[in-house]
Amino acid sequence: MDFLTASRSGEPFEALITKKNYLPNPVTRFCTAELKIRTIHRYLKDLGWEHNETMDWVGIRADEPRRAMKMSRERVPLYTAGVTAADVGKFWTEQPFDLGLPNRNGKTVHGNCDLCFLKGRHQIQSLIAEKPSRAVWWATQESRIHSGGQYIGDGARFRKDRPSYQQMFDNVGEQDDLFADEEGIACFCGD
Repeated sequence: MDFLTASRSGEPFEALITKKNYLPNPVTRFCTAELKIRTIHRYLKDLGWEHNETMDWVGIRADEPRRAMKMSRERVPLYTAGVTAADVGKFWTEQPFDLGLPNRNGKTVHGNCDLCFLKGRHQIQSLIAEKPSRAVWWATQESRIHSGGQYIGDGARFRKDRPSYQQMFDNVGEQDDLFADEEGIACFCGD
């Protein structure tokens, strides 16, 4: 697989949800372990790099001290080296390619998981308003979870403390984006 053949429509995540037969949520965030951590370990192994799978390096920067305090120094090399969001942004501007993700004050609200359930509700609604088709995949996952081989419709949510993705999609345009900068749950991908 390479850049041209890589999935762009959530197929690996959907296959993982199908295998687990339930959705990840703020308490059971299996998506991080399976789609990020274990994937990078498999990649390193394919490259022939001998390493211990308990060795996790997390991209927590020096300007994220609250997140870094939860980790041992060996696991947060960017934090230890003093790398900030500005440094990361500068690095990407010097590369021959760019993902073209908008950057607001050093933060990329789109991120690598566009409507991640850990983002704030209003941030998600803002992203849906920007491009409504983003919500389709997420709403589909919430509506397709199986129970005994049968689809159970609205029987599962990524988060039970907010509207479903379908409801957020349906509400796009009904309210102003007053809370677009609302803070979500820290996406602590090292947990």
